[in-house]
Amino acid sequence: MSKAKRDPEEETPRDDPYREIDLAEAEDSSAKALVPFDALQRYLAEIRRYPLLSREEEHRIAVEYKEFGNLEAAYKLVTANLRLVVMIAREYQRAFRSLLDLVQEGNIGLMEAVKNFDPYRGIRFPSYAVWWIRAYVLRYLINNWRMVKIGTTQAQRKLFFNLQKEKERLEAEGFAPGPKLLAQRLNVKEGEVVEMEQRLASRDLSTDAPVGDDEGATLLSFMADQKETPEEHFAGAEYRRLLSDKIEEFSKGLKDKELVIFRERLLNEEPLTLREIGARYGISRERVRQIEERVKKKLKDYLGREFKEAKDTAAGA
Repeated sequence: MSKAKRDPEEETPRDDPYREIDLAEAEDSSAKALVPFDALQRYLAEIRRYPLLSREEEHRIAVEYKEFGNLEAAYKLVTANLRLVVMIAREYQRAFRSLLDLVQEGNIGLMEAVKNFDPYRGIRFPSYAVWWIRAYVLRYLINNWRMVKIGTTQAQRKLFFNLQKEKERLEAEGFAPGPKLLAQRLNVKEGEVVEMEQRLASRDLSTDAPVGDDEGATLLSFMADQKETPEEHFAGAEYRRLLSDKIEEFSKGLKDKELVIFRERLLNEEPLTLREIGARYGISRERVRQIEERVKKKLKDYLGREFKEAKDTAAGA
């Protein structure tokens, strides 16, 4: 397979996203199958048709999209970097069966990178896109590792991907990879390591799985019902109605700028910016922010008094 030749002076060690990407290894795995011509091989052959971009071409095209919304320019940025997505997806191929699924998610991340890229910051687009591509691939792996998610927070996702690597590293150094040592090496709490190991070791169970000898009894039969009771539903609806009434009463005591900021900043589903309100009244954004903080404090004090009185009244009754 021929490789595009680059000028070595055009790139720096820190910023070399257009390094040679060898797709031959990926094609070899397809060629050894019973049917050599498969979807992966066809995709790899397809993306080789799109040329890589020089630094100058890349900047010019990125500016066209940034300034004029040129969709053809965005298309060129995406297609020129499809090989970069394959390279990143292959890093995680051992953790997932389908490379094409990882590539598909990485391509979504690549398109997000195009939408958010600023060509005036002086960095190459692929250097920026790498982070978006990897983020989408990792999110896909976390969400599809099992039916039940085992990593929901950023810290848990980081631990999920680093735990096994650190275990292997410690074993290679001759240490027993216990929870305490792993926690020290990964800079997390020991309890978090234990919890993640338990999650990784456990398997998914169907709620329809039978329990004991009774064929009619399933796991679902022993699970608590999380639905609201009629009493809880009524109490919630009553609280929301009362809160809405109190907010409406509170707004009647506001005037001029305070009322506008309250309605347009705190209640509006698409709030106006500080700049927009400042321009309306000829005041600075900082002044608008100060008025907004004053309104928030008034609202907090008002609701505190009103709900305390409502609680006292209910208790007396």
